Amino acid sequence: MPVTQPTVDSLRDRFDNIVESEFRGQTRVVVPRGSAFEAIAFLKEERGFDLLVDLTCIDYLNYRDAEDRFGLAYLLANTSTDERLTVRVMLNEPDLTVVSIVPLYEGANWMEREAWDMFGIVFDGHPDLRRILMPEEFSAHPLRKDYPLQGRGERHNFPVLTRGEA
Repeated sequence: MPVTQPTVDSLRDRFDNIVESEFRGQTRVVVPRGSAFEAIAFLKEERGFDLLVDLTCIDYLNYRDAEDRFGLAYLLANTSTDERLTVRVMLNEPDLTVVSIVPLYEGANWMEREAWDMFGIVFDGHPDLRRILMPEEFSAHPLRKDYPLQGRGERHNFPVLTRGEA
């Protein structure tokens, strides 16, 4: 179910520079990076968005009309009213830091680690921000649009893993 207008209005009344859009019945709001944690906490505690459905990142590097490089997307749901809302935070290099929402949603732990691993987004205050998909020795972020499809030759430096004798 789409988010109700009172939810968006209360978010806009409480925080500055909220940009709302709708696409195919799904409401999205863009929140400034400095207000992201407080806005998501408000949505959870006062508007009942008790479920973090997903957290992901989009690299807008080659988009014609994009003003920002990365869009961090939080997909939230209110399980009692079936409302859904996408909260986006736009980020640009060199500062790709945003406050971790793990204190609000424990499930954000691995999702934030994945966004760090694949895109290089740093979550300030995360309890254990380290690689989750790539080896620790891997120095790049492979889902960035400027990462070459064939890699940069990092794989030859990985330690060789062998299975123990059974």
